Amino acid sequence: MTELTIRDAVPDDIPALHALIESAYRGEASRAGWTTEADLLDGQRTDPDDLADILADPAQRMLTAWRTGILVGCVLIADRGQGTGYFGMLSVSPTLQAAGLGRRLVAAAEAEMAARFGARRVRISVFPQRAELIAWYERLGYAATGETLAFPYGNPRFGLPRRDDLHFIVMERDLA
Repeated sequence: MTELTIRDAVPDDIPALHALIESAYRGEASRAGWTTEADLLDGQRTDPDDLADILADPAQRMLTAWRTGILVGCVLIADRGQGTGYFGMLSVSPTLQAAGLGRRLVAAAEAEMAARFGARRVRISVFPQRAELIAWYERLGYAATGETLAFPYGNPRFGLPRRDDLHFIVMERDLA
Protein backbone atom coordinates (compact mmCIF):
# COMPACT_ATOMS: atom_id res chain seq x y z
CA MET A 1 0.00 0.00 0.00
CA THR A 2 1.27 3.45 -0.93
CA GLU A 3 2.05 5.79 1.95
CA LEU A 4 -0.68 8.11 3.11
CA THR A 5 0.00 11.79 3.85
CA ILE A 6 -2.46 13.63 6.09
CA ARG A 7 -2.26 17.43 6.10
CA ASP A 8 -4.38 20.55 6.48
CA ALA A 9 -6.31 21.58 3.41
CA VAL A 10 -5.30 24.80 1.69
CA PRO A 11 -7.43 26.94 -0.64
CA ASP A 12 -5.88 25.34 -3.74
CA ASP A 13 -7.35 22.00 -2.54
CA ILE A 14 -10.96 23.23 -2.71
CA PRO A 15 -11.80 21.84 -6.19
CA ALA A 16 -10.46 18.39 -5.25
CA LEU A 17 -12.15 18.52 -1.83
CA HIS A 18 -15.48 19.45 -3.37
CA ALA A 19 -15.29 16.63 -5.92
CA LEU A 20 -14.30 14.06 -3.28
CA ILE A 21 -17.03 15.03 -0.80
CA GLU A 22 -19.73 15.03 -3.46
CA SER A 23 -18.59 11.64 -4.76
CA ALA A 24 -18.66 10.14 -1.26
CA TYR A 25 -22.14 11.36 -0.34
CA ARG A 26 -24.29 12.12 -3.39
CA GLY A 27 -25.27 10.67 -6.73
CA GLU A 28 -24.60 7.36 -8.38
CA ALA A 29 -20.82 7.54 -7.88
CA SER A 30 -21.39 7.45 -4.10
CA ARG A 31 -23.08 4.05 -4.38
CA ALA A 32 -19.68 2.46 -5.06
CA GLY A 33 -19.00 2.91 -1.33
CA TRP A 34 -21.04 2.27 1.80
CA THR A 35 -21.29 5.86 3.12
CA THR A 36 -23.67 7.20 0.49
CA GLU A 37 -26.58 9.45 1.45
CA ALA A 38 -28.07 9.14 -2.07
CA ASP A 39 -31.21 7.43 -0.75
CA LEU A 40 -31.80 10.27 1.70
CA LEU A 41 -30.80 13.38 -0.23
CA ASP A 42 -30.31 14.68 -3.74
CA GLY A 43 -28.47 17.87 -4.59
CA GLN A 44 -25.17 18.90 -3.10
CA ARG A 45 -23.43 17.94 0.13
CA THR A 46 -21.34 21.12 0.18
CA ASP A 47 -20.07 23.76 -2.21
CA PRO A 48 -16.77 25.55 -2.84
CA ASP A 49 -17.90 28.66 -0.94
CA ASP A 50 -18.72 26.57 2.15
CA LEU A 51 -15.32 24.90 1.94
CA ALA A 52 -13.60 28.29 1.60
CA ASP A 53 -15.48 29.51 4.70
CA ILE A 54 -14.29 26.46 6.65
CA LEU A 55 -10.66 27.03 5.65
CA ALA A 56 -10.88 30.72 6.63
CA ASP A 57 -12.30 29.97 10.11
CA PRO A 58 -9.61 29.47 12.80
CA ALA A 59 -12.01 27.27 14.80
CA GLN A 60 -12.28 24.78 11.91
CA ARG A 61 -9.95 22.84 9.64
CA MET A 62 -10.19 20.25 6.91
CA LEU A 63 -7.70 17.43 7.22
CA THR A 64 -6.89 15.84 3.89
CA ALA A 65 -5.47 12.40 3.08
CA TRP A 66 -3.29 12.09 -0.01
CA ARG A 67 -1.82 9.04 -1.74
CA THR A 68 0.66 9.64 -4.57
CA GLY A 69 -0.64 13.17 -5.05
CA ILE A 70 -4.30 12.15 -5.21
CA LEU A 71 -6.83 13.25 -2.60
CA VAL A 72 -8.39 10.06 -1.21
CA GLY A 73 -10.02 11.30 2.01
CA CYS A 74 -10.86 14.26 4.20
CA VAL A 75 -12.54 15.22 7.45
CA LEU A 76 -13.71 18.51 8.93
CA ILE A 77 -12.60 19.22 12.51
CA ALA A 78 -13.97 22.03 14.65
CA ASP A 79 -13.58 23.53 18.11
CA ARG A 80 -16.98 23.71 19.85
CA GLY A 81 -15.52 25.17 23.05
CA GLN A 82 -15.43 23.87 26.62
CA GLY A 83 -13.14 20.99 25.67
CA THR A 84 -15.45 19.71 22.93
CA GLY A 85 -14.40 19.00 19.38
CA TYR A 86 -16.61 18.09 16.45
CA PHE A 87 -15.90 16.28 13.23
CA GLY A 88 -17.98 15.91 10.10
CA MET A 89 -17.81 15.57 6.34
CA LEU A 90 -15.73 12.42 6.79
CA SER A 91 -15.18 11.44 3.18
CA VAL A 92 -13.25 8.60 1.57
CA SER A 93 -13.17 7.96 -2.15
CA PRO A 94 -16.02 5.46 -2.69
CA THR A 95 -13.82 2.87 -4.39
CA LEU A 96 -11.38 2.94 -1.44
CA GLN A 97 -13.94 2.59 1.35
CA ALA A 98 -13.89 -0.34 3.78
CA ALA A 99 -10.07 -0.49 3.77
CA GLY A 100 -9.34 1.37 7.03
CA LEU A 101 -8.82 4.88 5.65
CA GLY A 102 -11.91 6.28 7.40
CA ARG A 103 -10.71 4.85 10.71
CA ARG A 104 -7.29 6.47 10.16
CA LEU A 105 -8.92 9.82 9.41
CA VAL A 106 -11.07 9.62 12.55
CA ALA A 107 -7.98 8.85 14.65
CA ALA A 108 -6.11 11.77 13.03
CA ALA A 109 -9.11 14.06 13.61
CA GLU A 110 -9.33 13.10 17.27
CA ALA A 111 -5.60 13.64 17.80
CA GLU A 112 -5.67 17.01 16.02
CA MET A 113 -8.71 18.23 17.97
CA ALA A 114 -6.99 17.32 21.24
CA ALA A 115 -3.73 19.01 20.19
CA ARG A 116 -5.15 22.13 18.51
CA PHE A 117 -8.33 22.78 20.45
CA GLY A 118 -7.72 21.05 23.76
CA ALA A 119 -10.65 18.74 23.08
CA ARG A 120 -11.34 16.16 25.77
CA ARG A 121 -14.44 14.81 24.02
CA VAL A 122 -15.67 14.66 20.44
CA ARG A 123 -19.19 14.97 19.09
CA ILE A 124 -20.58 13.94 15.72
CA SER A 125 -24.02 14.02 14.15
CA VAL A 126 -25.45 11.16 12.09
CA PHE A 127 -28.72 10.44 10.32
CA PRO A 128 -30.55 7.77 12.38
CA GLN A 129 -31.47 6.05 9.10
CA ARG A 130 -27.77 5.18 8.70
CA ALA A 131 -27.75 2.19 11.07
CA GLU A 132 -24.60 0.68 9.51
CA LEU A 133 -22.72 3.96 9.96
CA ILE A 134 -23.94 4.35 13.55
CA ALA A 135 -22.73 0.82 14.29
CA TRP A 136 -19.32 1.69 12.80
CA TYR A 137 -19.05 4.77 15.04
CA GLU A 138 -20.10 2.67 18.04
CA ARG A 139 -17.22 0.29 17.28
CA LEU A 140 -14.95 3.36 17.42
CA GLY A 141 -16.24 4.19 20.91
CA TYR A 142 -18.97 6.72 20.09
CA ALA A 143 -22.33 6.52 21.86
CA ALA A 144 -25.63 8.27 21.27
CA THR A 145 -26.20 11.15 23.71
CA GLY A 146 -30.00 11.20 23.34
CA GLU A 147 -29.79 14.63 21.69
CA THR A 148 -31.09 15.28 18.21
CA LEU A 149 -30.54 18.10 15.74
CA ALA A 150 -33.00 19.29 13.12
CA PHE A 151 -32.20 18.88 9.45
CA PRO A 152 -32.14 22.28 7.69
CA TYR A 153 -35.14 21.71 5.42
CA GLY A 154 -35.62 24.50 2.92
CA ASN A 155 -31.90 25.21 2.54
CA PRO A 156 -30.71 23.56 -0.69
CA ARG A 157 -27.10 24.24 0.30
CA PHE A 158 -27.39 21.14 2.52
CA GLY A 159 -29.09 18.95 -0.07
CA LEU A 160 -32.57 18.22 -1.36
CA PRO A 161 -34.38 15.82 1.00
CA ARG A 162 -35.94 12.71 -0.49
CA ARG A 163 -37.97 12.14 2.68
CA ASP A 164 -39.63 14.22 5.39
CA ASP A 165 -38.24 12.54 8.51
CA LEU A 166 -34.61 13.66 8.37
CA HIS A 167 -32.80 14.79 11.50
CA PHE A 168 -29.52 13.93 13.18
CA ILE A 169 -28.64 12.02 16.32
CA VAL A 170 -25.68 13.30 18.31
CA MET A 171 -22.97 10.84 19.28
CA GLU A 172 -20.05 11.52 21.57
CA ARG A 173 -16.78 9.95 22.68
CA ASP A 174 -14.41 10.94 25.46
CA LEU A 175 -10.79 11.17 24.40
CA ALA A 176 -8.36 9.24 26.60
